[in-house]
Amino acid sequence: MSHEEFPTDRPAVVTCGLPYANGDLHIGHLRTYVGGDVLSRALRTVGQQTAFVCGSDMHGTPIAVQAIEENTDPESFALAWHEQYQETFPQFDVDFDNFGHTHDDTNRELTYEFVDALESEGYVYEDEVLVAWDPADDQPLPDRYVEGTCPYCGEQARGDECDEGCGRHLEPGEIEDPVSAISGNPAEYRERTHKFFRVSDLAEYLSGFLDRLEGTANARNQPRQWIEEGLQDWCITRDLDWGFDYPGEEDLVLYVWVDAPIEYVASTRQYSERVGSDTYDWEAVWKADGVVEAASETGDADEGDPSDAGGEIVHIIGQDIIQHHTIFWPAMLHVADYAEPRAVVASGFMNLDGDAFSTSRNRAIWAREFLEEGFPPDTLRYYLTTVGGFQDEIDFSWDRFAERVNGELVGNVGNFAYRSLLFAHRNYGGTPDADLSAEVRERIADAVEAFQAAVNDYSTREATQAAVDLAGFGNEYIQRHEPWNLDEDEAAPVIRDCVQLAKAVAVLIAPATPDTARRLWDQLGEDGDVADATLDAALEAPPAEFDAPEELFTKVEDERIEKLNAKLDDRVETVGEEGAADDGETESDETDGDDDGDMAYEPLADERISFDDFEDVDIRVGHVEDAEPIEDSDKLVRLDVDIGVETRQVVAGIKQLHDVDSLPGTDVVVLANLEKAELFGYESDGMVLAAGEEANLLTTHGDAEPGTKIR
Repeated sequence: MSHEEFPTDRPAVVTCGLPYANGDLHIGHLRTYVGGDVLSRALRTVGQQTAFVCGSDMHGTPIAVQAIEENTDPESFALAWHEQYQETFPQFDVDFDNFGHTHDDTNRELTYEFVDALESEGYVYEDEVLVAWDPADDQPLPDRYVEGTCPYCGEQARGDECDEGCGRHLEPGEIEDPVSAISGNPAEYRERTHKFFRVSDLAEYLSGFLDRLEGTANARNQPRQWIEEGLQDWCITRDLDWGFDYPGEEDLVLYVWVDAPIEYVASTRQYSERVGSDTYDWEAVWKADGVVEAASETGDADEGDPSDAGGEIVHIIGQDIIQHHTIFWPAMLHVADYAEPRAVVASGFMNLDGDAFSTSRNRAIWAREFLEEGFPPDTLRYYLTTVGGFQDEIDFSWDRFAERVNGELVGNVGNFAYRSLLFAHRNYGGTPDADLSAEVRERIADAVEAFQAAVNDYSTREATQAAVDLAGFGNEYIQRHEPWNLDEDEAAPVIRDCVQLAKAVAVLIAPATPDTARRLWDQLGEDGDVADATLDAALEAPPAEFDAPEELFTKVEDERIEKLNAKLDDRVETVGEEGAADDGETESDETDGDDDGDMAYEPLADERISFDDFEDVDIRVGHVEDAEPIEDSDKLVRLDVDIGVETRQVVAGIKQLHDVDSLPGTDVVVLANLEKAELFGYESDGMVLAAGEEANLLTTHGDAEPGTKIR
C-alpha cells in the first residue's frame, strides 16, 4: 500500500465480508455489500484502478448441521445459497468483478500455501484444548451450538464468539455455564489435541499495523484494547467433517476463519486470471516481497517495510468481525509474506424501525421482498449510503425511506435534472450554445474536490452528498435566474449552466445510484457508460443535442407506506404468536390488578461482586443542561450533562420515551467511568441510568449537587 491519496499508481482491491451460505439476505445484510460497491465505483471515478471481489463462505458448523437437518450434503446445501447470492447481488447493482466461494480449488490451494507458511515459520504448535460435549446425547457440540455467558462482558454468547456483547473471539472452554443449543442439556468440555497459531508473538507487528491502518475509527481502536490486554494464541482447527482438512490430520479441519479471508486473495486471483494480468495483476496487489524488493533497489523504502508493499487493499465489513480482520487476518498475511490491508471500513449495526432485525421472528425486509415491491434498487442504495455514516448505527423504516426518496431524490435530484433538461430540449433542442459561467464552473469544481476528499476518507455518504448538494445548488440557481421569464438569448447561459450541472450530478451520484445516473447520462445524449466516466467528465461540455427527458424517480405515496407497515407488523405478530406456541410458552390468565398485568422480571444475577469492585464504579449526580435529538436516529438524544467537575456529552436512547425539550433542567444519575463510545457519529462520554423498557430516568430524592458521588 502507498498511503498516498487516491488515485495511486498501484492497483486497488475492495472486498466485502463473505456472506455465510446458509440463508436469505435481508436489507440489513446489504448495507456492507452496497457500501463496498459504492466505494469501488467511487474509486474508479477518481481514476483508481480497482477490482471489487467477494465470495460465499461455504464452511463451518452451521452449514454442516443445517445440511443434516435438510437431509443433504453440506456442499450441495451451501452451493444452492451461493447461487442465490450470485443472482441477488446484481439485482441491486452490486457488481462484483469476481464472486467465488471458499470451497473452490483456488481457495484450497492458497489456504494450504498460507498454512504451510505458518508451519514453516514456526508459528503453529499443538496443545490440548477443551471440546464441547453433550454427555447426555454423547456427541460433540460444534462451537455455534454451545450457548452460555461471555467471560469478558457477561452477555449471552456462543461457543466461539460473543456476538451479542463485546464481539470477542472465544476459545473453546472460555464460555461460562455452557448449554447445548441443540438439546438444551448442560454441556461439558473434554480435552482434545488441536493446532494453534502463535498470534501472541506478533503483538508488536500488529500494534504497528494498527498505527498504519486507515478506515473507520472502530476498526482501529477496538483491537488496540485486545493487544493491550495481551493477545491469546488462536486455535485454528476444529472437530468437524466439513471444511478443508488440516494437512496431515484426517480428523481435523481448518477453522472457518482461516480459509474465509483467504477467499479475498483467491477471488482476486480468479478475476486476474479471467481478464489477464496485463489488465489486472493480483500479485501486484497481494504479494509483499516483489514490491518491497523493487522499492529497496530504487531506495524508495527499506527492505521488508510492510507499509510499502503490495497494492491498496480495502476491506468493507460489519463491526462484529473487526477482530478477525484486524488481528488474525493481518497476522496470517504477514507470516505468509503477503501485503497488509491499507484500510478496514467497519459498519455500525442496522435496526429495523427501532428494533433489531430478527430472522427467526421474520422481523426483516428481505432482499427479494424489496424487489417484489417494485422499488428501484437505487432508492435502497441511496438510503443505505446516506442515512448515516458508515460506522454509525442506522435504522430503516418505511416512513423514513419514503421521506428520503421523496425529499432528496424526487424533490431535489430528480426535480433539478428533469426541469433543466426539459427546458433545454424544448427551447434549444439540447445544450444551448453559450459559455459555462465562472460561478457554476467553480461550484462544480468544489463538488468534485469534496467528492475526492470523501473517497480518501472512505466516506461514501459524503461522496454522495457532494452530488446531492450540487443538485440542490442547481435548483436554487435555476430558481434565482428564472429563465422562463427571460428571452431565448438571455436564458441560454442559465440553461447551459444547468445542463452542465446535471451532467456533473450524473458523474458524482453514479457510484451510489448507478442505474439512475446511467439514465440521466443517456438523456443527456452522452456516449458510453457513466460508470466509465472519471471526475474530469463533470466539466466536459455536454452534447449539443438530446431528446426529451423522463422523470428519474417516482414519489412514494403515503398509502403505500401504510400498507407496507401493516404488512410487516402483521407478519411479525403472526410469527411471534406461532413462535410462542412452538416454544411451549403460555401467558397467565391472572393479573395483579395493575393495567400492565404481570411484569416479567429478569432473574437476579447469581454471581456477586465484591465491595471493592463496586467502589470502582463511579456514579455521579448529573444535571442536564442541554438536549437535542440526533438527526436520522429514532432513539438517540445528545445531552450536555453537568457532573460537577465538568460538563460531559452523553448520548442516550430515550428520544421516543421522553419529551426532549423538557429534559434540560432534569437531575439524572450518570455512570461516569464508562468507556467512551461513538454513536451516530457523536462521542458519548458516560451513561445516563434509567429503569425498565420505558427508560424511567433515575434521579435523587433531595437536591444533591451535580458531581455528588453515589455510594
